[in-house]
Amino acid sequence: MTDEPTQTFTNVWDALADTPDEAANLRLRGDLAMAIREVVESWGQSQTQAARHLGVTQPRLNDLLRGRLERFSLDALIALAERAGLAVEMRIGLAAA
Repeated sequence: MTDEPTQTFTNVWDALADTPDEAANLRLRGDLAMAIREVVESWGQSQTQAARHLGVTQPRLNDLLRGRLERFSLDALIALAERAGLAVEMRIGLAAA
């Protein structure tokens, strides 16, 4: 047993990130990746066919489908979402205190 206190977080991104800015970026990238994955899976195509449809290589699509978010910028994921037929919108508001 350890004497270290247990940390709790509001979400997994806060636990993984070093800063609130990084956590927000991870959350947005994760949301986009999950939405793209759902669309790609709904196509019922092979990864090669889906990758061609998105304009990326099959290994690149595989990275996305496996959740390797560190390999994708927010900009890259927005572009993939648009190619997948998703409408990406941004809402801006004050953070909860």
